[in-house]
Amino acid sequence: MTDVVRWGILGTGKIAKAFANALKDTPGAVLAGVGSRSLPGAQGFADEFGGTAYGSYEELAQAPDVDLIYVGTPHPAHVDNVRMALNAGKGVLCEKPFTMNRAEAEELVALARAKNLFLMEAMWTRFMPALAEVRRVVDSGEIGKVTQVIADLGFKADFGHEHRVFNPVLGGGALLDLGIYPLSIAVALLGPVESVAAQAELGPTGVDEQTGFVLRHRGGGMSMCSCSLRARLPSELTIAGERGHVRMNTMFHRAQTVTVVRADGINRTMPTPFLGNGYVHEAIEAQRCWQAGLIESPGMPHEDTLALMGVMDEVRRQIGVHYAADDGTAKE
Repeated sequence: MTDVVRWGILGTGKIAKAFANALKDTPGAVLAGVGSRSLPGAQGFADEFGGTAYGSYEELAQAPDVDLIYVGTPHPAHVDNVRMALNAGKGVLCEKPFTMNRAEAEELVALARAKNLFLMEAMWTRFMPALAEVRRVVDSGEIGKVTQVIADLGFKADFGHEHRVFNPVLGGGALLDLGIYPLSIAVALLGPVESVAAQAELGPTGVDEQTGFVLRHRGGGMSMCSCSLRARLPSELTIAGERGHVRMNTMFHRAQTVTVVRADGINRTMPTPFLGNGYVHEAIEAQRCWQAGLIESPGMPHEDTLALMGVMDEVRRQIGVHYAADDGTAKE
């Protein structure tokens, strides 16, 4: 096994470019290739970031000099793209949300396990230094037994209704795009979800433009999560216990500081800088797992991904958001 991991990037959009930039700061990472639906699109990306340009996703998946594939296509395409990469024998890091629903996620996890191939949801917040610091404080007992998490993420989306975030055909809506962040980190901190209650405001295209949900966690404790495409929310996360709380400060999914506030009046803020643009940490974890022969990451295990998709399915059921994938019409 070589120390170098050869990456392929499937897709050439904004998130794919962010990941390509992250690979520049990831030790042992090499961008070996990029796949697009057209050769000119792939070539333009390769000219900017490096690697071989492939004029189809299939060509990238079959490339012999690619070890891991990062899937950065629109949400509804994930199931087909990941399936194709796994069938080609490649390990996969798939952008969040992992799929459109739990049924699709179960198919992909089963395939990865059957083929003994690495598969991970690209939930970068799980691997950021800020979350590690929050866990350290909680585990130290400084704030006492934790019983509540409050998390939100939102901005005013000044886009036309044809834009991806409002387009149901492209998996639009606040929940899948933004709500997955507070949901995932709440589960990381408080454990599996036992029950959920949700409310939302839907827009003219039928997707949720802002959504809130309360979770009861199996091990005890509750979390209150919200997401919005209509309002610039504080975008912070607070985990509270008997003797104080810890706050991941503004834009918590990429927080550079964490603040502890104790009931005895002692407050402090710790720096939690991250590498590159933040995506570096999930890339490092994916490489570590792949090189160790693991098929999943202990920091973002398959069961968590499946559970999170199941919770979002239930939230969508309660708020009345339905996608074509729910009918199986998005599958081959």
